[in-house]
Amino acid sequence: MAASGGSPSPTTSSATSASSLATLALTPNGTNPPPSWWESVTKARSAILSLSSLLPSSVAATVSSLADSDRPALSLLSSSAAYGSVSLSLSSSSVSGSGSDPICHWLYDTYLSSDPDLRLIVLSFLPLISSLYLSRLPSPSSPLSGFEAVILAIYSSEVKSRGGRPLLVSVPDLSLPSLYHTPPKPAAVNHPKSPRSPTKIKLMPPPQPSVSVLSAPLEPQIAVKSTKRASILGACFDAYYSKISQMPSCSKVDLCEIIATWAGQFCPCRFELDEDRHNFDPLLSSPSSSSSMEVKHLGDKPDTCSLPVDNVSKEIGALQITEGDRHCNQGEDNGSDMSVGTGTRSKAGTRVPLPWELLQPLLRILGHCLLAPLNSTEVKDAASVAIRCVYARASHELMPQAILASRSLIQLDKSARDAAKATSMSVGAQNSTAGSNVTTPTKQRLQEVMMGSK
Repeated sequence: MAASGGSPSPTTSSATSASSLATLALTPNGTNPPPSWWESVTKARSAILSLSSLLPSSVAATVSSLADSDRPALSLLSSSAAYGSVSLSLSSSSVSGSGSDPICHWLYDTYLSSDPDLRLIVLSFLPLISSLYLSRLPSPSSPLSGFEAVILAIYSSEVKSRGGRPLLVSVPDLSLPSLYHTPPKPAAVNHPKSPRSPTKIKLMPPPQPSVSVLSAPLEPQIAVKSTKRASILGACFDAYYSKISQMPSCSKVDLCEIIATWAGQFCPCRFELDEDRHNFDPLLSSPSSSSSMEVKHLGDKPDTCSLPVDNVSKEIGALQITEGDRHCNQGEDNGSDMSVGTGTRSKAGTRVPLPWELLQPLLRILGHCLLAPLNSTEVKDAASVAIRCVYARASHELMPQAILASRSLIQLDKSARDAAKATSMSVGAQNSTAGSNVTTPTKQRLQEVMMGSK
């Protein structure tokens, strides 16, 4: 993965470097048998020591110490300090994202290895790489060949693993009473109209589940073209989702924050499915509103004779038709309430187009972050913020598939939080009851004490 020469233009050299790296990524490397335990440990230690030499001296010792563990690759994957150091170097380096970026070199070479644990490390940095890549696309002078090489390596691996087949999902027949219900086959019964002309009941075949295409077959790509960018990134996040249970919490939190930034819809309407924000209406809470609820129709004229002169303009203004949602402030909320549920790490990102090819795997990842029982509270809170931003974006852009999916995830998130709250309250009540039973003597115990004192 060498940097391109100085004669071509930056755009040409970037595309040439990315294409050559993608060609290497398409070369089959999975024909060899999986490495033995000692070979895997040796490769992981070599990769960790190589990575530590690329980081600043202040964190190099911390990263290199991970090579001494029994499972060095998994130790690096679960180390939040190492993750933060690599993320900082990847985003703030002077050659960040270029063909000469040493971190991109390391990520690319590591993903082409046959060790599955080392490949998980590269996948954990996919959210940050995608965010940096998409945020720098509008600038033509930004070097992107290093990012594109890593993205194409992950995409090419996903193409090879699918083998030209689409991802299918089986939807059960909703006409049955339950998902596990199989109707019994009716027996063939003779209903003779006459002794000589019997007729039989025609047996209907059992209902078959409908099969839908979750992702179309993938085609090999040697460059990240603008027309294929969403599908390439979507396939990469499909690979991320397939290993989501092994991803560290810091990577999941970063991805949730990045999705919220990509959605870019921080208006108050993202809370319209929450009970505590649902009934908020600036017009009803204004000082000029009366204490009683009064229904007004747009065709009715306001009774301006019984109103003070100062309130006439307000009443007429309340009847005008405005473009867009009056609660949305042009899709912005000045960052209010964004501190709830998000981490302290700031990620480079911007509002980006979200076609269904890219949004579908992101919604599945958010579903895992929201509902998986082993996720930390930080992950669930970050996903809760992200899914509401996605719902607001889908509502503004009238995306029916995204509206249905995000709305369902919000309802499931609310149900899970209500159930957890009810469980904690019941446990607290039981503990308080048990504590009171220990200190309060029963009637039989009081009788024994009184008889003993006599």
